[in-house]
Amino acid sequence: MPALTESNAQKRPADVMADVMEKPPPRSSSTPITPSINPYNAPKTKSAVITSSKTQNAVVFTPELLRVYYDRLFPYEMMYDWLSYGVTKDFFCRREWSFTIQPTPEDEIYIRYQSFKDLPEFKSAVIKRQPNKIDIGAVFTHQPKDHNNLSKEVFHTEERELVFDIDLTDYDGVRTCCSGANICNKCWKYMNMAIKVMDEGLKTDFGFNNMVWFYSGRRGVHCWVCDESARTLSNDARAAVATYFELPLENEEKSLDLTSNLHPMLARSLSVLEPMFLSDIVGDNGMGILTNQEQWVKLLKTLPEEARKAGIAAEMDKEWSKRDISPEEKWKMLKGRIEKETKKEGVKKQRKFKGDENERLEMWPIETVFRHTYPRLDINVSKMQNHLLKSPFCVHPKTGRVCIPMDVKKIDSFDPFNVPTLPQIVSELESYAKENGEAKNVPDWQKTSLKESMQFFLKTFLNPMKNEQRKMRMEEKAKEEAFTGDF
Repeated sequence: MPALTESNAQKRPADVMADVMEKPPPRSSSTPITPSINPYNAPKTKSAVITSSKTQNAVVFTPELLRVYYDRLFPYEMMYDWLSYGVTKDFFCRREWSFTIQPTPEDEIYIRYQSFKDLPEFKSAVIKRQPNKIDIGAVFTHQPKDHNNLSKEVFHTEERELVFDIDLTDYDGVRTCCSGANICNKCWKYMNMAIKVMDEGLKTDFGFNNMVWFYSGRRGVHCWVCDESARTLSNDARAAVATYFELPLENEEKSLDLTSNLHPMLARSLSVLEPMFLSDIVGDNGMGILTNQEQWVKLLKTLPEEARKAGIAAEMDKEWSKRDISPEEKWKMLKGRIEKETKKEGVKKQRKFKGDENERLEMWPIETVFRHTYPRLDINVSKMQNHLLKSPFCVHPKTGRVCIPMDVKKIDSFDPFNVPTLPQIVSELESYAKENGEAKNVPDWQKTSLKESMQFFLKTFLNPMKNEQRKMRMEEKAKEEAFTGDF
């Protein structure tokens, strides 16, 4: 696919804070339209699966529908207010944008280094080009559209939101229900787990306040951390923040090297994740890793070799096979058996295993919980200022779903299958006009199922952040006046 430019067409937080571009994914066919339902309050359908099957015929994304969306529904003013941060007039115009456009059904063109002087120019460019995908990049020292005329010493990134990308494909090693681009309500629980851990960690351990999570439109979530202290982090500091949350989960045979003196962040995460491990992983309503012998044998094989030699795995297999025991009870039995092997009367004494072997067995239940629940980050997205990320409020071309903000307080009830779709919201516009007339004094997004998401974005993120920025500017002005004696 040709690439064009606009011009030619385990540390602690205190230690951490001290101090690429993505190719568009291959095109595939679409998914069925869902009814107009609140993504938080709809009944769950366990059998529902978002797929990329070419046999599905429902229309979810067309140039005609996209034109209506960009003409009437895309929140240009909100995006401009957000990404201007209330600072100097030349700030927004130094932001890089990229468009993925599709001039013909067979071709895609990816355009980097775009920039827009103001809101009208930004809106005009989107409506003119009708991008299938919009990505947002860093704020540079100069306008990105002029980058060909500037040296690298002069043209470089200045700041960028700290962003995180979590995708269900990175959980293919542990999810048993789906793989690849396919998702269902069972494996979507991994996103809930990741959001809870990351959101609390970023706020508690790093002190960030201005954060917002977005559904990616297909199989993942994005986090935008917008505090000034986050936006101005160096690449090294970004990498340090991201790796602070990282565990080496890719290699299932490699130990996580956890110790009984668990890091406070991991201890806090465990308190969140272990209940979800029991409710969403071990049983039939989740991944089912303890529901039948085939599954529990796989789990028992991950016990440390010394424990398997001692017969713990065989003992559990025999016990679970001879009577009907719930998956949750199996897990409690296994943990109890391990604790019995590693401790006596709650006090560590002379044991069968050597010290390091004993600790490895003692930490195995915690390691298992983390392997099946802990966030799996795309670190490369987070560690570089110049890495672009999909714009919020875009429409995913493969699902037709809008990339809406997510309410962390309601995250357990969020259902990706009930996120507004492009055909749905265009139909809602037409229905509203038939019932109420054009009602030009009402913003078009308020006439659709996007209303709740847009209001949430305004009330819980954008307006509070703008108020905070306004307060900071007033305080800075007061300090300057006090210093100069201008009262």
